[in-house]
Amino acid sequence: MTVKVAIAQINSTVGDLAGNRSKIAEFSRRAAEQGADIVLTPELSLVGYPPEDLLLRDSFYAKTAQTLDELVIDLSGLKDVHVIVGHPVEKDGLRFNAASVLLNGRISGTYYKHDLPNATVFDEKRYFLSADLPLVFDVKGTKFGVNICEDTWFSHAPACAAEAGAQVLLVPNGSPFHMNKQHLRVDVMHANVTVHGMSLVYANLVGGQDELIFDGNSFVLDQQGTMRAQLQHCVEDLQIIEFKDGQPINGTIVEQSSVEAQVYKALVLGVRDYIGKNGFPGALIGMSGGVDSALTLAVAVDALGADKVRAIMMPSPYTAEISLVDSRDMVKRVGVRYDEIGINDCFEAFNRTLAAEFKGLPQDTTEENIQARIRGTILMALSNKHGAIVLTTGNKSEMAVGYCTLYGDMAGGFAVLKDIAKTLVYRLCAYRNTVADVIPDRILTRAPSAELRPDQTDQDSLPPYDVLDAIMQMYMEENQSGAEIIAAGYRKEDVARITHLIKINEYKRRQSPVGIRVTHRAFGRDWRYPITSKFRE
Repeated sequence: MTVKVAIAQINSTVGDLAGNRSKIAEFSRRAAEQGADIVLTPELSLVGYPPEDLLLRDSFYAKTAQTLDELVIDLSGLKDVHVIVGHPVEKDGLRFNAASVLLNGRISGTYYKHDLPNATVFDEKRYFLSADLPLVFDVKGTKFGVNICEDTWFSHAPACAAEAGAQVLLVPNGSPFHMNKQHLRVDVMHANVTVHGMSLVYANLVGGQDELIFDGNSFVLDQQGTMRAQLQHCVEDLQIIEFKDGQPINGTIVEQSSVEAQVYKALVLGVRDYIGKNGFPGALIGMSGGVDSALTLAVAVDALGADKVRAIMMPSPYTAEISLVDSRDMVKRVGVRYDEIGINDCFEAFNRTLAAEFKGLPQDTTEENIQARIRGTILMALSNKHGAIVLTTGNKSEMAVGYCTLYGDMAGGFAVLKDIAKTLVYRLCAYRNTVADVIPDRILTRAPSAELRPDQTDQDSLPPYDVLDAIMQMYMEENQSGAEIIAAGYRKEDVARITHLIKINEYKRRQSPVGIRVTHRAFGRDWRYPITSKFRE
């Protein structure tokens, strides 16, 4: 006898219990109409993931319990359909990350997570206790076990499920995206699950939650560890997989796209969900004629539609004519509203106001920063007046070394490229132009410049970006020492300078907007360095 298992790859919103309940019910009904015996939803699907310190509030657990009871009633008409729903539980003052099996108007079983992640972006030991009881249930003669996400990154919980008789392991997940994460997931599932002779159904969350992106990419492995099904990247999806004697006998594998395509789609999802879930009517972007603002604009238009995006060009005395020409060209290609607001008068007014204070002193970065702050003030004024959020355009390379201005180009509500190194910016632009030619060639070929003084280029102040990005990755993402980086072939002077800049600019990064995470270590939840520190290697 065969068993049909549905993976409901859904986009839950943190705290939207009614909306999440409705979505789970909708996907469950769709799956039941296709003959599903089991519907597997992601980790904490009822409340969204991660709820963070909402998990410290008693009222959150009370409302969750009430909503779960309501969902049980919603699904009571789905005869003999087992719906696995993720939710937090408070029991006798103890709190757990749980997944319950809803069946025929009741909760037939609940599993509590064993392995609680407490590194990188995770803090589950802050909120939950670990439990150590397997949950295995029978459907038409096949035994299904339940683990939750991190459980399968270790050997204990899968082994317990196998010992309890599980032939198929059902795994609700809230596994956030970073580049090449999918390959890592599959490798770990081979090592910890299929080694026990169990098939695996891996249901991952999809959606943007602040800086985190959940990419979906849910999948099924058979008992030999062969991929038998895979769902879509960065979109909601539903797939039914049929099992016989614990082995999947059908399934569709979605073709894997390039790393650049995956990252670009993650950025689009992150912008769409941050703006949509927080109720902003649209987005504002300060255009410069450069590659960062061009990529940010392309992502915003793909996420929101041209009608919800407005581009503002704010030329100064140092803005090159080609920057204006290229900005006009691009906004025409993507079809957004575009305005030019010159800052010359404001800049001159500042200079007059500060003339006595600056008398006899040469122009330096002070005057450059004034221009950036005028632009930031204009964008935030428009945001206040019209309600649209300002998307900042700075990239990870600039954030690393402080090549950015507090209350200037850092002013805004969401940092789209915060975890995108400059070299990756160019790769993403090249990818986007393979879909449709929206970014003018000259933006991609001219030397990058902040255009805050005559004939300025970024490389006046920084090493070449391929060098900067490589050193940043080794030091910041891979935790390599300066000596190790030098041994890899980089100049001692470049290594010393870049690592020093990374250390002394923590105060800037701490004041930057939240931004989308696409690497395994971003300047956000998984980067926690003190601003005040005398430590030197």
